Amino acid sequence: MKHLANVLYITTPESYLMLEGESIVLRRDNNPALSIPLINLENIVCFNYQGVSPALMGACAERNIGLSFITPYGRFLARVSGRVKGNVLLRKKQYLLSEDESQSTTLAKSFLTGKLYNARKVIERVIRDHALLVDVQELKTVSTSLKQTLNILQKCETRSELMAHEGNSAREYFGVFNQLILQQQDEFRFEERSRRPPLDKVNALLSFFYSILANEVVTALETVGLDPYVGFLHTDRPGRPSLALDLMEELRPVFADRLVLNLINRKQVSGKGFIQKESGGILMDDETRKAVLNAWQERKKEEIIHPFLKEKISFGLIPYVQALLLARHLRGDLDAYPPFFWS
Repeated sequence: MKHLANVLYITTPESYLMLEGESIVLRRDNNPALSIPLINLENIVCFNYQGVSPALMGACAERNIGLSFITPYGRFLARVSGRVKGNVLLRKKQYLLSEDESQSTTLAKSFLTGKLYNARKVIERVIRDHALLVDVQELKTVSTSLKQTLNILQKCETRSELMAHEGNSAREYFGVFNQLILQQQDEFRFEERSRRPPLDKVNALLSFFYSILANEVVTALETVGLDPYVGFLHTDRPGRPSLALDLMEELRPVFADRLVLNLINRKQVSGKGFIQKESGGILMDDETRKAVLNAWQERKKEEIIHPFLKEKISFGLIPYVQALLLARHLRGDLDAYPPFFWS
């Protein structure tokens, strides 16, 4: 089993990264501020403005260390990749199945089944733990509707049908998301999902985590030899990691939504840690971004029993395990792709 490695997040805008020997050196105002051996890293995620030296880019590509650039809003910009990894026969099978409507629809059902199941779990957890603080009947109504949609998905014959039902379910789910915010309700109010830019603090957190998750899913897919840009649910579009977006669907409620609620409800973030730009978009200040990334890293270290493998793994390895199971299915080693079901 793969081991959970370190991710380096560069959050200070004035930082510049360069290579010295076998180490990354972070410089501020032309002075070295930090040195980290490359061997300790699996990914580098940059929110800085000054950039990275070409030598470091080359070293990351050669060593298969992910190097990604993300805006302060959390929107993905670019990724430096090395040689394509994996069995060419696996990718050819992926490309072949992606052109088959029936096969693609079957896989798409699995991704969305995991998504709706885990979204229900998020709601049901709040009902179970905080029944006196929420409108239980409204939450149960949405939970029941999501359950009904799970059954409907199995009868869909095209991806367009699946996307229509998924869109309705997403509106229902986010329609009660504000109820799941139990603390700091004046500072963190959610009305609807907004993107590019996020227009409130909750959306700022959601978008940020979705971008981080997308980056980690891309890495996981590349690690097992799959092409993250050719999907089964999301249509192909230049520059869009469609397969990563597919696999993310079942992981969003567990990795991002639940963590956002925990950060707010446990008062690990404050409404004062956000900035509104002239465009109306909301982004985190440096201190809040660091706290959020720290919470993300701590979450990844937690251990769970994987529902399909029945093995204890770190939470952060779930994207890798799901990518591996998808690859096994495409190779014919598994009859169906088993989505991740949060318990």
